[in-house]
Amino acid sequence: MANGPAPFSDIGKRAKDLLYKDYNFDQKFSLSIPSSSGLGLIATGFKKDQIFVGDINTLYKSGNTTVDVKIDTYSSVSTKVTVHDIFSNTKAALSFSIPDHKSGKLDVQYLHPHAVFDSSIGLNPAPQLELSAAIGSKDLYVGAEVGFNTASASFTKYNTGITFNKPDYSAALILADKGQALKASYIHYVDRPDGFTVAAEMTHRFSSLENGFAIGTSQTVSPGTLVKTRFTKDGKAAFQCQRAWRPNSLITLSGEYDYTKASSSSAKFGLALALKP
Repeated sequence: MANGPAPFSDIGKRAKDLLYKDYNFDQKFSLSIPSSSGLGLIATGFKKDQIFVGDINTLYKSGNTTVDVKIDTYSSVSTKVTVHDIFSNTKAALSFSIPDHKSGKLDVQYLHPHAVFDSSIGLNPAPQLELSAAIGSKDLYVGAEVGFNTASASFTKYNTGITFNKPDYSAALILADKGQALKASYIHYVDRPDGFTVAAEMTHRFSSLENGFAIGTSQTVSPGTLVKTRFTKDGKAAFQCQRAWRPNSLITLSGEYDYTKASSSSAKFGLALALKP
């Protein structure tokens, strides 16, 4: 559905990715080992608060089916089975964790030339239901999502949004947090050889009348080297330098400094390494 809308979760995603994606202030490592047979392995881990946390993913793809099995540091086993085109333009995913017998969940997505529908239901006696829909075209679409807890008979979320996309810019407006916050985002791709891009996100909370914002940039400074910056209202400045020395093999250095507490705080740094043979 190249000309249809994206899922509701993609509203504002372009700006959000530039502002927040891959920023990491710990030591992080990722190793991906693909295979032509459809079986792949991904190992990730990071050190946080002197504790090493990690997981190992085994991915298997065969035809329209993908099986993802993850084992984490705490010996929890998570499994997700995704099947495409059970029916025309439909994707279904079944996920569960061991030993959590209440973690089962079924997700179904249906793609239409002018709409996308997503649904999720917990496979337990008191399931949580989630529904979302987006209607329009790839350039302009509106959407909404709702979550309902059957155990307490209460809504866990209800949000709505609209986005306008063009090749060189994208703007989005979202009414979030059960109508308590209004978020606006914008990203612009400047026509320059270095791919300079600027993005901004603004938030207004109706209950507290509090405003927040984040603004960031992205720029290629040399072949394979990307530099990003971010400034926020709460007084934090961040940067990121990502270097690709081979396809999909990246080293990322991130840093953050709270300039409102210059006399009492120190800068935070993080290093992430992703390897793909």
